[in-house]
Amino acid sequence: MSKVHVKTGDTVVLRTGKFDDKFKNKDKDRRTGKVLEVSPKEGKVIVEGINMITKHLKPTAMGQSGNIVRAEAPVYACKVQLVCPHCGKPTRVGHTVEGDKKLRVCKKCGKTFE
Repeated sequence: MSKVHVKTGDTVVLRTGKFDDKFKNKDKDRRTGKVLEVSPKEGKVIVEGINMITKHLKPTAMGQSGNIVRAEAPVYACKVQLVCPHCGKPTRVGHTVEGDKKLRVCKKCGKTFE
């Protein structure tokens, strides 16, 4: 098992990649979203509103019509960076132990968060 530097519920910024056909990398470092799901075994995360795909669903019952659904696809965790909740900047994460709790520390502003 490998560790991932982000947790579910964190706000992250996408650092690399092609985002959409009409944007063509123009909004790199501006695409932020909330982490919905983390898969440490694959080293991937699912971020709200990032890496959207279209799924074509077949009808399941007679007389029902199929439809097209937009959903988030997984992104490699190394391509996202955590946004500090205090200073609001993309940052690396350090760790500190206070009592029996291990807390994360923003490398830019030095404040701790959970």
